[in-house]
Amino acid sequence: MRLLLIRHGQTPSNVAGRLDTAVPGPGLTELGLAQAAAIPRALEGERIGTIFASTQVRAQLTATPLAETLDRRLTVRDGIREIYAGDLEMRNDQDAVAEYHSASFSWIDGDLNERVPGGESGHDVFGRFDAVVDEASATGDETVAIIAHGQVLRVWAAAQAQATQRFASENPLHNTGMIVLNGTAGQWSLVDWRSEPLGGENLDVGISGGPGGTTAGVR
Repeated sequence: MRLLLIRHGQTPSNVAGRLDTAVPGPGLTELGLAQAAAIPRALEGERIGTIFASTQVRAQLTATPLAETLDRRLTVRDGIREIYAGDLEMRNDQDAVAEYHSASFSWIDGDLNERVPGGESGHDVFGRFDAVVDEASATGDETVAIIAHGQVLRVWAAAQAQATQRFASENPLHNTGMIVLNGTAGQWSLVDWRSEPLGGENLDVGISGGPGGTTAGVR
């Protein structure tokens, strides 16, 4: 199976740099909507069978143009939501973001007992994400798209592809960036890590899109 892991479009919390991980969470900015609208054309060469999105509104809004273009039902699953920030929720200071990253990036090397303060462990996150990927595999589709969130996609994909913490931390996933994996459950190979937005950097939107259009952080 070919697995397309796509981060959602820009949100107001991305612009503010906040660890906004609760459900249902914010919608998209003007730029975020334009990023979502650009996805179908960017992926027109892919033979996508099933489209998954998380229970967070921003992921569903990002996935909707693709689902409508392909006339596919959007499958919503809680298992692919963002890593819960716990005690760090809605903070945007450097210390909080660093602590969130430190805990979740440690899971890449197998330290699944590590926990985000007041939040989830690696066992929690990988368990729920794996369940959705298993469901995707069971569809028998050649290609499946999962529209989710920056940190959970980076950490899960890096662990599956046996990449390093350093690789994941040095290769961001901007809004509507995409990671491509080929394989099956437990045996994935990294095909592409496309940090930049699928529709490109220079979408034609108003000034409200702001300079945060390629926010590389979490959420």
